[in-house]
Amino acid sequence: MVGMRLVALYSGGKDSTYAIWKAQNLGHEIDCLLTMLPERKDSYMYHVPNLHLTKLGAEAMGFSLIYYNTTGKKEEELAELEEALRDLKRERKTGGVLSGAVASSYQADRIASIASRLGVKCVNPLWGRNNAGLLEEMVSNGFEVMVVGVYAGGLDESWLGRIIGGKEIEELKRLNDEFGVSPLGEGGELETLVVDCPLYNKRIAVKEAVREWDGSRGELRIVKAELEEK
Repeated sequence: MVGMRLVALYSGGKDSTYAIWKAQNLGHEIDCLLTMLPERKDSYMYHVPNLHLTKLGAEAMGFSLIYYNTTGKKEEELAELEEALRDLKRERKTGGVLSGAVASSYQADRIASIASRLGVKCVNPLWGRNNAGLLEEMVSNGFEVMVVGVYAGGLDESWLGRIIGGKEIEELKRLNDEFGVSPLGEGGELETLVVDCPLYNKRIAVKEAVREWDGSRGELRIVKAELEEK
């Protein structure tokens, strides 16, 4: 595929950030980042925890960031994504949309359909990869990934705020065998924040955070964070 100017769907998590890195390595140009801001926490399409930090990730990477509000309601949120991408195609002359989808056909198929209707390409550089293998690759390539949300059996409060390394990957593999937990959280089991990676000229330093735990699931709500020199 010839390199294109892409709008990258960006949540600040590992998949969307790693997709940007992979796309650049494939010769694509990232024109801007698009963060959808759902009103609902149970959005089918979008990552929710700590979306206010995407501005730090965008700054660390040197990309323009566009926020777009969405209801977060099933199907309505797709129409809103299509509207946002249509506006960006017209204003910035982008030729495609970049997605960090790995195994969710619900997300990948709908983004591809939107791209087709808009006459742009859909780029999914992580699609179909082995979950554990991809996570290992991220870590080996210098992606420092913090867990900021856990929503499945076997993942307890102690995971909130942990940086994923070799020990965590092995633990996630065990939880996959025992509970069917996807090591990448492709079933919605966990959410992440990339605090450092080769794309960043500065790292995201978490200064203040609150654990919110209801006994079976929870999130790390980051109250204060800033960019620091590496």
